[in-house]
Amino acid sequence: MPAAAADSIEVHNPATGALIETIPVDSPQAVAATVQRVRANQPEWEAMGIEGRYHWLGKLRDWLLDNEQRVLDTMQAETGKVRADAGNEPGYLADLINFYGTRAAGFIGEEGVRPHTPLLASKKLRIQYRPHPVVGIISPWNFPLILSLGDSIPALQAGCAVVVKPSELTPLGVAEVIEAWKHEIGGPDVFDCVQGVGETGGALVYEVDFIQFTGSDRTGRKVMARAAETLTPVSLELGGKDPMIVLADADLDRAANAAAWGGMMNSGQICMSVERIYVEEPAYDAFVDKLTAEVGGLRQGSDDASSPKDVGAMTSPKQTAIVEDHVSDALASGARALTGGKRVEGPGDYFEPTVLVDVDHSMKVMREETFGPVVGVMKVRDAEEALQLANDSRYGLSGSVFGERERAEQVARRVECGAINVNDVLVNYFAMDVPMGGWKQSGIGTRHGEGGIKKYCRSESLVITRFGGKREPTWYPYTKGRRRLLAPISRFFGARDWRRKLGLRR
Repeated sequence: MPAAAADSIEVHNPATGALIETIPVDSPQAVAATVQRVRANQPEWEAMGIEGRYHWLGKLRDWLLDNEQRVLDTMQAETGKVRADAGNEPGYLADLINFYGTRAAGFIGEEGVRPHTPLLASKKLRIQYRPHPVVGIISPWNFPLILSLGDSIPALQAGCAVVVKPSELTPLGVAEVIEAWKHEIGGPDVFDCVQGVGETGGALVYEVDFIQFTGSDRTGRKVMARAAETLTPVSLELGGKDPMIVLADADLDRAANAAAWGGMMNSGQICMSVERIYVEEPAYDAFVDKLTAEVGGLRQGSDDASSPKDVGAMTSPKQTAIVEDHVSDALASGARALTGGKRVEGPGDYFEPTVLVDVDHSMKVMREETFGPVVGVMKVRDAEEALQLANDSRYGLSGSVFGERERAEQVARRVECGAINVNDVLVNYFAMDVPMGGWKQSGIGTRHGEGGIKKYCRSESLVITRFGGKREPTWYPYTKGRRRLLAPISRFFGARDWRRKLGLRR
Protein backbone atom coordinates (compact mmCIF):
# COMPACT_ATOMS: atom_id res chain seq x y z
CA MET A 1 0.00 0.00 0.00
CA PRO A 2 1.38 3.46 -0.86
CA ALA A 3 1.94 5.47 2.29
CA ALA A 4 2.86 9.02 3.17
CA ALA A 5 4.55 9.92 6.42
CA ALA A 6 4.95 13.49 7.61
CA ASP A 7 8.29 13.83 5.87
CA SER A 8 8.43 11.07 3.23
CA ILE A 9 6.43 9.15 0.62
CA GLU A 10 6.71 5.44 -0.09
CA VAL A 11 6.28 4.59 -3.77
CA HIS A 12 5.10 1.04 -4.51
CA ASN A 13 4.81 -1.01 -7.68
CA PRO A 14 1.06 -1.71 -8.11
CA ALA A 15 1.76 -4.80 -10.20
CA THR A 16 3.72 -6.51 -7.41
CA GLY A 17 3.20 -4.45 -4.26
CA ALA A 18 6.97 -4.07 -3.87
CA LEU A 19 8.45 -0.87 -2.45
CA ILE A 20 10.32 1.03 -5.17
CA GLU A 21 11.61 4.10 -3.38
CA THR A 22 11.03 6.43 -0.45
CA ILE A 23 11.26 10.13 -1.29
CA PRO A 24 11.20 13.23 0.93
CA VAL A 25 8.18 15.53 1.11
CA ASP A 26 8.65 19.22 0.35
CA SER A 27 7.45 21.53 3.11
CA PRO A 28 5.38 24.64 2.33
CA GLN A 29 8.55 26.66 2.89
CA ALA A 30 10.40 24.54 0.32
CA VAL A 31 7.55 25.01 -2.15
CA ALA A 32 7.73 28.78 -1.68
CA ALA A 33 11.51 28.74 -2.20
CA THR A 34 11.20 26.72 -5.40
CA VAL A 35 8.58 29.06 -6.83
CA GLN A 36 10.62 32.11 -5.85
CA ARG A 37 13.72 30.71 -7.58
CA VAL A 38 12.05 29.93 -10.92
CA ARG A 39 10.12 33.22 -10.76
CA ALA A 40 13.42 35.10 -10.66
CA ASN A 41 14.53 33.34 -13.84
CA GLN A 42 11.26 33.67 -15.75
CA PRO A 43 11.84 37.14 -17.29
CA GLU A 44 14.94 35.89 -19.11
CA TRP A 45 13.01 32.84 -20.33
CA GLU A 46 10.21 35.07 -21.62
CA ALA A 47 12.73 37.32 -23.34
CA MET A 48 14.06 34.38 -25.38
CA GLY A 49 10.95 34.56 -27.53
CA ILE A 50 8.96 31.75 -29.06
CA GLU A 51 11.78 30.35 -31.19
CA GLY A 52 14.29 30.51 -28.36
CA ARG A 53 11.97 28.58 -26.06
CA TYR A 54 11.19 26.03 -28.80
CA HIS A 55 14.93 25.41 -29.10
CA TRP A 56 15.06 24.21 -25.50
CA LEU A 57 11.81 22.28 -25.67
CA GLY A 58 13.15 20.59 -28.79
CA LYS A 59 16.05 19.35 -26.68
CA LEU A 60 13.53 17.94 -24.21
CA ARG A 61 11.70 16.22 -27.09
CA ASP A 62 14.93 14.63 -28.30
CA TRP A 63 15.81 13.49 -24.78
CA LEU A 64 12.39 11.87 -24.35
CA LEU A 65 12.76 9.95 -27.60
CA ASP A 66 16.40 8.99 -26.97
CA ASN A 67 15.59 7.78 -23.44
CA GLU A 68 12.17 6.29 -24.17
CA GLN A 69 12.88 2.83 -22.74
CA ARG A 70 14.29 4.30 -19.54
CA VAL A 71 11.20 6.47 -19.17
CA LEU A 72 8.89 3.52 -19.82
CA ASP A 73 10.67 1.41 -17.21
CA THR A 74 10.05 4.06 -14.56
CA MET A 75 6.41 4.55 -15.56
CA GLN A 76 5.66 0.85 -15.57
CA ALA A 77 7.22 0.41 -12.15
CA GLU A 78 5.22 3.17 -10.47
CA THR A 79 1.89 2.78 -12.32
CA GLY A 80 1.54 -0.95 -13.04
CA LYS A 81 0.68 -0.18 -16.67
CA VAL A 82 1.33 -2.65 -19.44
CA ARG A 83 4.14 -1.61 -21.78
CA ALA A 84 1.83 -0.63 -24.64
CA ASP A 85 -0.18 1.77 -22.46
CA ALA A 86 2.97 3.33 -21.02
CA GLY A 87 4.34 3.71 -24.54
CA ASN A 88 1.70 6.28 -25.45
CA GLU A 89 3.23 8.96 -23.26
CA PRO A 90 6.68 9.89 -24.71
CA GLY A 91 5.37 9.98 -28.29
CA TYR A 92 2.45 12.19 -27.32
CA LEU A 93 4.79 14.63 -25.57
CA ALA A 94 7.15 14.81 -28.55
CA ASP A 95 4.21 15.54 -30.84
CA LEU A 96 2.90 18.19 -28.44
CA ILE A 97 6.28 19.97 -28.34
CA ASN A 98 6.31 20.14 -32.14
CA PHE A 99 2.66 21.20 -32.29
CA TYR A 100 3.04 24.21 -30.01
CA GLY A 101 6.57 25.03 -31.11
CA THR A 102 5.47 25.46 -34.72
CA ARG A 103 2.11 27.10 -33.99
CA ALA A 104 2.77 29.29 -30.98
CA ALA A 105 3.54 32.36 -33.08
CA GLY A 106 0.11 32.13 -34.68
CA PHE A 107 -1.62 31.44 -31.37
CA ILE A 108 0.06 33.97 -29.07
CA GLY A 109 1.99 36.24 -31.41
CA GLU A 110 1.18 39.93 -31.35
CA GLU A 111 -2.07 40.78 -33.14
CA GLY A 112 -3.09 43.88 -35.02
CA VAL A 113 -6.71 45.03 -34.67
CA ARG A 114 -8.60 47.32 -37.01
CA PRO A 115 -10.44 50.13 -35.16
CA HIS A 116 -14.21 49.82 -35.28
CA THR A 117 -14.77 53.55 -35.84
CA PRO A 118 -13.05 56.39 -37.76
CA LEU A 119 -12.86 58.26 -34.47
CA LEU A 120 -9.90 56.01 -33.67
CA ALA A 121 -8.22 56.44 -37.05
CA SER A 122 -5.15 58.00 -35.48
CA LYS A 123 -4.62 55.02 -33.19
CA LYS A 124 -2.78 51.78 -33.85
CA LEU A 125 -4.38 48.91 -31.93
CA ARG A 126 -2.34 45.85 -30.96
CA ILE A 127 -2.78 42.89 -28.60
CA GLN A 128 0.21 41.14 -27.09
CA TYR A 129 0.10 38.01 -24.97
CA ARG A 130 2.29 37.99 -21.87
CA PRO A 131 2.78 34.79 -19.86
CA HIS A 132 1.66 34.28 -16.30
CA PRO A 133 5.06 34.35 -14.56
CA VAL A 134 4.76 31.03 -12.69
CA VAL A 135 2.31 28.23 -13.48
CA GLY A 136 1.63 25.51 -10.93
CA ILE A 137 0.53 22.12 -12.21
CA ILE A 138 -1.08 19.56 -9.91
CA SER A 139 -1.24 16.29 -11.82
CA PRO A 140 -2.83 12.87 -11.22
CA TRP A 141 -1.48 9.34 -11.18
CA ASN A 142 -3.16 7.73 -14.19
CA PHE A 143 -0.95 9.36 -16.87
CA PRO A 144 1.97 10.77 -14.88
CA LEU A 145 3.78 12.36 -17.83
CA ILE A 146 0.96 13.25 -20.23
CA LEU A 147 -0.98 15.05 -17.50
CA SER A 148 2.01 16.90 -16.04
CA LEU A 149 4.50 17.50 -18.85
CA GLY A 150 1.60 17.72 -21.29
CA ASP A 151 0.42 20.81 -19.41
CA SER A 152 3.97 22.06 -18.76
CA ILE A 153 4.92 22.15 -22.45
CA PRO A 154 2.44 24.82 -23.64
CA ALA A 155 3.06 26.84 -20.47
CA LEU A 156 6.82 26.77 -21.04
CA GLN A 157 6.37 27.55 -24.73
CA ALA A 158 4.23 30.53 -23.72
CA GLY A 159 7.10 31.88 -21.58
CA CYS A 160 5.96 30.80 -18.11
CA ALA A 161 8.10 29.20 -15.45
CA VAL A 162 6.51 25.93 -14.29
CA VAL A 163 6.42 23.99 -11.02
CA VAL A 164 4.74 20.56 -11.02
CA LYS A 165 3.29 18.74 -8.03
CA PRO A 166 2.86 15.13 -9.23
CA SER A 167 0.66 12.58 -7.50
CA GLU A 168 2.23 11.03 -4.44
CA LEU A 169 1.46 7.63 -6.02
CA THR A 170 3.50 8.30 -9.17
CA PRO A 171 6.15 10.95 -8.46
CA LEU A 172 9.19 9.27 -9.97
CA GLY A 173 8.75 9.68 -13.73
CA VAL A 174 8.03 13.40 -13.52
CA ALA A 175 11.04 13.96 -11.28
CA GLU A 176 13.24 11.92 -13.63
CA VAL A 177 12.33 14.04 -16.66
CA ILE A 178 12.69 17.35 -14.82
CA GLU A 179 16.06 16.29 -13.41
CA ALA A 180 17.12 15.49 -16.97
CA TRP A 181 15.97 18.97 -18.06
CA LYS A 182 18.14 20.53 -15.39
CA HIS A 183 21.23 18.33 -15.48
CA GLU A 184 21.39 16.35 -18.75
CA ILE A 185 19.78 18.84 -21.14
CA GLY A 186 21.02 21.87 -19.22
CA GLY A 187 17.77 23.76 -19.67
CA PRO A 188 17.13 27.16 -18.08
CA ASP A 189 16.15 27.03 -14.42
CA VAL A 190 12.44 27.68 -14.99
CA PHE A 191 11.11 24.12 -14.63
CA ASP A 192 10.94 22.13 -11.40
CA CYS A 193 8.76 19.87 -9.28
CA VAL A 194 7.81 19.57 -5.64
CA GLN A 195 6.80 16.36 -3.92
CA GLY A 196 4.13 15.69 -1.34
CA VAL A 197 0.44 15.19 -0.67
CA GLY A 198 -2.42 17.65 -0.23
CA GLU A 199 -0.52 20.12 1.92
CA THR A 200 2.16 20.47 -0.75
CA GLY A 201 -0.43 21.07 -3.46
CA GLY A 202 -2.19 23.62 -1.29
CA ALA A 203 1.06 25.48 -0.72
CA LEU A 204 1.70 25.55 -4.46
CA VAL A 205 -1.70 27.11 -5.14
CA TYR A 206 -0.85 29.99 -2.79
CA GLU A 207 2.51 30.72 -4.46
CA VAL A 208 1.87 30.65 -8.22
CA ASP A 209 0.09 32.92 -10.70
CA PHE A 210 -1.97 30.23 -12.49
CA ILE A 211 -3.05 26.71 -11.52
CA GLN A 212 -3.70 23.78 -13.83
CA PHE A 213 -5.31 20.92 -11.92
CA THR A 214 -6.30 17.49 -13.19
CA GLY A 215 -8.16 15.10 -10.91
CA SER A 216 -11.49 14.47 -9.26
CA ASP A 217 -14.23 17.09 -9.19
CA ARG A 218 -14.22 16.83 -5.37
CA THR A 219 -10.58 17.87 -5.13
CA GLY A 220 -10.99 20.33 -7.97
CA ARG A 221 -13.52 22.28 -5.92
CA LYS A 222 -11.00 22.52 -3.07
CA VAL A 223 -8.29 23.76 -5.43
CA MET A 224 -10.63 26.35 -6.90
CA ALA A 225 -11.72 27.54 -3.44
CA ARG A 226 -8.12 27.98 -2.34
CA ALA A 227 -7.20 29.75 -5.57
CA ALA A 228 -10.12 32.12 -5.01
CA GLU A 229 -8.44 33.39 -1.85
CA THR A 230 -5.67 34.94 -3.94
CA LEU A 231 -7.73 35.43 -7.14
CA THR A 232 -5.42 32.99 -8.90
CA PRO A 233 -6.89 31.86 -12.25
CA VAL A 234 -7.41 28.13 -12.69
CA SER A 235 -7.96 25.54 -15.38
CA LEU A 236 -9.57 22.33 -14.13
CA GLU A 237 -9.82 19.02 -15.97
CA LEU A 238 -12.03 16.89 -13.74
CA GLY A 239 -13.94 13.63 -13.91
CA GLY A 240 -15.87 11.98 -16.69
CA LYS A 241 -18.55 9.37 -17.15
CA ASP A 242 -18.24 9.06 -20.88
CA PRO A 243 -21.08 7.51 -22.87
CA MET A 244 -20.96 5.46 -26.05
CA ILE A 245 -24.06 5.25 -28.24
CA VAL A 246 -24.30 2.30 -30.63
CA LEU A 247 -26.93 2.74 -33.34
CA ALA A 248 -28.62 -0.16 -35.07
CA ASP A 249 -26.80 0.52 -38.34
CA ALA A 250 -23.32 0.54 -36.74
CA ASP A 251 -20.47 -1.73 -37.77
CA LEU A 252 -20.83 -3.88 -34.66
CA ASP A 253 -17.40 -5.46 -34.88
CA ARG A 254 -15.76 -2.04 -34.94
CA ALA A 255 -18.06 -0.76 -32.19
CA ALA A 256 -17.37 -3.74 -29.91
CA ASN A 257 -13.62 -3.59 -30.47
CA ALA A 258 -13.65 0.15 -29.79
CA ALA A 259 -15.70 -0.31 -26.61
CA ALA A 260 -13.32 -2.96 -25.31
CA TRP A 261 -10.24 -0.83 -25.91
CA GLY A 262 -11.89 2.45 -24.91
CA GLY A 263 -13.18 0.92 -21.69
CA MET A 264 -10.23 -1.24 -20.63
CA MET A 265 -7.18 0.67 -21.91
CA ASN A 266 -4.96 1.69 -18.97
CA SER A 267 -7.23 -0.53 -16.83
CA GLY A 268 -10.05 1.92 -17.46
CA GLN A 269 -8.16 4.61 -15.53
CA ILE A 270 -8.81 7.39 -18.03
CA CYS A 271 -11.11 10.33 -17.50
CA MET A 272 -12.33 9.73 -21.08
CA SER A 273 -12.80 5.96 -20.74
CA VAL A 274 -15.94 4.41 -22.19
CA GLU A 275 -17.88 3.72 -18.99
CA ARG A 276 -21.51 3.39 -20.10
CA ILE A 277 -22.90 2.10 -23.40
CA TYR A 278 -26.38 2.58 -24.87
CA VAL A 279 -27.29 0.23 -27.72
CA GLU A 280 -30.35 0.43 -29.95
CA GLU A 281 -32.49 -2.67 -29.44
CA PRO A 282 -32.02 -4.32 -32.87
CA ALA A 283 -28.23 -4.38 -32.38
CA TYR A 284 -28.13 -5.08 -28.65
CA ASP A 285 -27.73 -8.87 -28.48
CA ALA A 286 -25.12 -9.10 -31.22
CA PHE A 287 -23.14 -6.18 -29.81
CA VAL A 288 -23.13 -7.61 -26.28
CA ASP A 289 -21.95 -11.00 -27.55
CA LYS A 290 -19.10 -9.42 -29.50
CA LEU A 291 -18.07 -7.12 -26.64
CA THR A 292 -18.15 -9.93 -24.08
CA ALA A 293 -15.98 -12.15 -26.26
CA GLU A 294 -13.48 -9.35 -26.85
CA VAL A 295 -13.20 -8.33 -23.19
CA GLY A 296 -13.20 -11.92 -21.97
CA GLY A 297 -10.17 -12.66 -24.15
CA LEU A 298 -7.99 -9.84 -22.82
CA ARG A 299 -4.72 -10.86 -21.17
CA GLN A 300 -4.14 -9.25 -17.78
CA GLY A 301 -0.99 -8.99 -15.73
CA SER A 302 2.50 -7.54 -15.52
CA ASP A 303 4.42 -7.54 -18.78
CA ASP A 304 7.54 -6.39 -20.58
CA ALA A 305 8.49 -5.70 -24.18
CA SER A 306 9.05 -9.40 -24.93
CA SER A 307 5.86 -10.76 -23.34
CA PRO A 308 3.01 -8.29 -23.88
CA LYS A 309 -0.27 -8.22 -21.99
CA ASP A 310 -3.39 -6.14 -22.65
CA VAL A 311 -4.54 -4.89 -19.23
CA GLY A 312 -2.32 -3.96 -16.31
CA ALA A 313 -2.77 -3.27 -12.62
CA MET A 314 -4.84 -0.64 -10.89
CA THR A 315 -2.49 2.16 -9.82
CA SER A 316 -4.40 3.35 -6.75
CA PRO A 317 -5.69 0.92 -4.09
CA LYS A 318 -8.31 3.50 -3.12
CA GLN A 319 -9.58 3.50 -6.69
CA THR A 320 -9.73 -0.30 -6.75
CA ALA A 321 -12.00 -0.14 -3.72
CA ILE A 322 -14.29 2.30 -5.57
CA VAL A 323 -14.44 -0.01 -8.59
CA GLU A 324 -15.27 -2.97 -6.37
CA ASP A 325 -18.00 -0.97 -4.64
CA HIS A 326 -19.59 0.10 -7.93
CA VAL A 327 -19.64 -3.44 -9.29
CA SER A 328 -20.96 -4.93 -6.03
CA ASP A 329 -23.70 -2.29 -5.90
CA ALA A 330 -24.74 -3.10 -9.48
CA LEU A 331 -24.77 -6.86 -8.91
CA ALA A 332 -26.79 -6.45 -5.71
CA SER A 333 -29.32 -4.34 -7.65
CA GLY A 334 -29.90 -6.91 -10.39
CA ALA A 335 -27.06 -6.42 -12.87
CA ARG A 336 -25.17 -9.39 -14.31
CA ALA A 337 -21.44 -9.66 -15.03
CA LEU A 338 -21.01 -11.47 -18.33
CA THR A 339 -17.25 -11.50 -17.78
CA GLY A 340 -15.06 -10.35 -14.90
CA GLY A 341 -16.65 -8.71 -11.88
CA LYS A 342 -14.10 -9.11 -9.11
CA ARG A 343 -10.60 -8.44 -7.86
CA VAL A 344 -7.82 -10.77 -8.95
CA GLU A 345 -6.29 -12.85 -6.16
CA GLY A 346 -2.54 -12.86 -5.72
CA PRO A 347 0.24 -10.27 -5.71
CA GLY A 348 -0.42 -6.87 -7.15
CA ASP A 349 -3.61 -4.83 -7.39
CA TYR A 350 -5.78 -6.04 -10.27
CA PHE A 351 -9.48 -5.93 -11.11
CA GLU A 352 -10.85 -8.20 -13.82
CA PRO A 353 -12.00 -6.58 -17.09
CA THR A 354 -15.77 -6.53 -16.61
CA VAL A 355 -18.89 -6.25 -18.78
CA LEU A 356 -22.13 -5.58 -16.90
CA VAL A 357 -25.63 -5.87 -18.37
CA ASP A 358 -29.12 -5.33 -16.92
CA VAL A 359 -27.83 -2.02 -15.54
CA ASP A 360 -29.79 1.19 -15.09
CA HIS A 361 -29.30 4.73 -13.86
CA SER A 362 -30.17 3.88 -10.27
CA MET A 363 -26.76 2.16 -10.00
CA LYS A 364 -23.48 3.88 -9.11
CA VAL A 365 -21.76 2.20 -12.02
CA MET A 366 -23.92 4.21 -14.45
CA ARG A 367 -23.83 7.54 -12.62
CA GLU A 368 -20.53 7.93 -10.74
CA GLU A 369 -17.05 7.83 -12.22
CA THR A 370 -15.89 4.22 -11.86
CA PHE A 371 -12.39 4.77 -13.28
CA GLY A 372 -11.63 1.11 -13.70
CA PRO A 373 -11.90 -1.74 -16.24
CA VAL A 374 -15.71 -1.86 -16.16
CA VAL A 375 -18.39 -1.02 -18.72
CA GLY A 376 -22.15 -1.13 -18.25
CA VAL A 377 -24.36 -1.81 -21.29
CA MET A 378 -28.02 -0.75 -21.58
CA LYS A 379 -30.58 -1.61 -24.27
CA VAL A 380 -32.52 1.42 -25.59
CA ARG A 381 -35.52 1.76 -27.90
CA ASP A 382 -33.98 4.32 -30.22
CA ALA A 383 -31.46 7.14 -30.57
CA GLU A 384 -33.69 9.56 -28.67
CA GLU A 385 -33.68 7.38 -25.57
CA ALA A 386 -29.92 6.87 -25.96
CA LEU A 387 -29.38 10.63 -26.07
CA GLN A 388 -31.61 11.23 -23.05
CA LEU A 389 -29.61 8.71 -21.01
CA ALA A 390 -26.22 9.79 -22.34
CA ASN A 391 -26.97 13.38 -21.32
CA ASP A 392 -28.38 12.34 -17.92
CA SER A 393 -25.09 12.96 -16.10
CA ARG A 394 -23.40 15.66 -14.07
CA TYR A 395 -20.32 15.01 -16.21
CA GLY A 396 -19.68 16.07 -19.79
CA LEU A 397 -16.10 15.37 -20.82
CA SER A 398 -16.28 13.34 -24.03
CA GLY A 399 -18.15 10.49 -25.68
CA SER A 400 -18.67 8.53 -28.88
CA VAL A 401 -21.37 7.51 -31.32
CA PHE A 402 -21.18 4.51 -33.68
CA GLY A 403 -23.41 4.11 -36.70
CA GLU A 404 -23.87 5.06 -40.35
CA ARG A 405 -21.69 8.14 -40.58
CA GLU A 406 -24.26 10.79 -41.46
CA ARG A 407 -26.80 9.61 -38.89
CA ALA A 408 -24.13 9.06 -36.24
CA GLU A 409 -22.84 12.59 -36.78
CA GLN A 410 -26.32 14.02 -36.32
CA VAL A 411 -26.68 12.15 -33.02
CA ALA A 412 -23.15 13.12 -31.93
CA ARG A 413 -23.93 16.82 -32.30
CA ARG A 414 -26.58 16.48 -29.59
CA VAL A 415 -24.43 14.78 -26.93
CA GLU A 416 -23.66 17.22 -24.09
CA CYS A 417 -19.90 17.06 -23.72
CA GLY A 418 -16.73 18.88 -24.67
CA ALA A 419 -15.61 16.43 -27.36
CA ILE A 420 -17.36 13.69 -29.30
CA ASN A 421 -15.97 10.95 -31.54
CA VAL A 422 -17.91 9.45 -34.43
CA ASN A 423 -17.06 5.79 -35.08
CA ASP A 424 -14.00 6.05 -32.84
CA VAL A 425 -13.00 6.40 -29.18
CA LEU A 426 -10.43 8.48 -27.27
CA VAL A 427 -8.88 9.77 -30.51
CA ASN A 428 -10.01 13.33 -29.82
CA TYR A 429 -7.23 13.66 -27.22
CA PHE A 430 -4.59 13.18 -29.91
CA ALA A 431 -6.25 15.67 -32.27
CA MET A 432 -4.31 18.57 -30.78
CA ASP A 433 -5.70 21.00 -33.31
CA VAL A 434 -9.05 21.14 -31.48
CA PRO A 435 -9.77 21.94 -27.82
CA MET A 436 -10.16 19.26 -25.17
CA GLY A 437 -12.22 20.32 -22.16
CA GLY A 438 -15.26 19.38 -20.15
CA TRP A 439 -18.82 20.65 -19.82
CA LYS A 440 -20.89 20.57 -16.64
CA GLN A 441 -18.82 19.29 -13.68
CA SER A 442 -16.07 17.90 -15.90
CA GLY A 443 -14.05 21.06 -15.66
CA ILE A 444 -13.20 24.61 -16.62
CA GLY A 445 -10.87 25.54 -19.46
CA THR A 446 -9.36 23.46 -22.24
CA ARG A 447 -6.22 21.72 -23.36
CA HIS A 448 -4.87 21.68 -26.91
CA GLY A 449 -5.55 24.02 -29.79
CA GLU A 450 -5.14 27.77 -29.48
CA GLY A 451 -6.82 27.89 -26.08
CA GLY A 452 -4.41 25.33 -24.66
CA ILE A 453 -1.51 27.79 -24.80
CA LYS A 454 -3.39 31.09 -24.69
CA LYS A 455 -4.81 30.24 -21.24
CA TYR A 456 -1.29 30.56 -19.84
CA CYS A 457 -1.10 34.17 -21.07
CA ARG A 458 -2.55 37.52 -20.11
CA SER A 459 -3.69 39.75 -22.94
CA GLU A 460 -2.32 43.27 -22.96
CA SER A 461 -3.90 45.83 -25.28
CA LEU A 462 -1.70 48.54 -26.77
CA VAL A 463 -3.33 51.71 -28.10
CA ILE A 464 -0.65 53.75 -29.86
CA THR A 465 -1.33 57.28 -31.09
CA ARG A 466 0.38 57.67 -34.46
CA PHE A 467 -0.27 61.37 -35.00
CA GLY A 468 -1.89 64.31 -33.23
CA GLY A 469 -1.23 67.82 -31.97
CA LYS A 470 -0.42 69.14 -28.55
CA ARG A 471 -3.91 68.44 -27.33
CA GLU A 472 -6.69 65.99 -28.23
CA PRO A 473 -10.09 67.56 -29.01
CA THR A 474 -11.63 65.73 -26.02
CA TRP A 475 -9.06 67.01 -23.51
CA TYR A 476 -9.32 70.12 -21.31
CA PRO A 477 -10.36 72.84 -21.51
CA TYR A 478 -14.00 72.09 -22.34
CA THR A 479 -15.39 74.87 -24.54
CA LYS A 480 -18.67 75.59 -26.30
CA GLY A 481 -16.94 75.58 -29.66
CA ARG A 482 -15.44 72.14 -29.20
CA ARG A 483 -18.75 70.82 -27.91
CA ARG A 484 -20.60 72.15 -30.97
CA LEU A 485 -17.98 70.48 -33.18
CA LEU A 486 -17.73 67.12 -31.41
CA ALA A 487 -21.38 66.46 -30.49
CA PRO A 488 -22.70 65.92 -34.07
CA ILE A 489 -19.66 63.81 -34.96
CA SER A 490 -20.20 61.64 -31.90
CA ARG A 491 -23.90 61.26 -32.68
CA PHE A 492 -23.18 60.39 -36.29
CA PHE A 493 -20.78 57.58 -35.47
CA GLY A 494 -22.46 56.46 -32.24
CA ALA A 495 -26.17 56.69 -32.92
CA ARG A 496 -26.20 55.92 -36.66
CA ASP A 497 -25.14 52.99 -38.77
CA TRP A 498 -22.46 55.13 -40.36
CA ARG A 499 -21.15 52.39 -42.64
CA ARG A 500 -24.51 52.10 -44.32
CA LYS A 501 -24.97 55.89 -44.31
CA LEU A 502 -21.69 56.33 -46.19
CA GLY A 503 -22.52 53.50 -48.57
CA LEU A 504 -19.85 51.14 -47.20
CA ARG A 505 -22.32 48.30 -46.70
CA ARG A 506 -25.85 47.42 -47.59
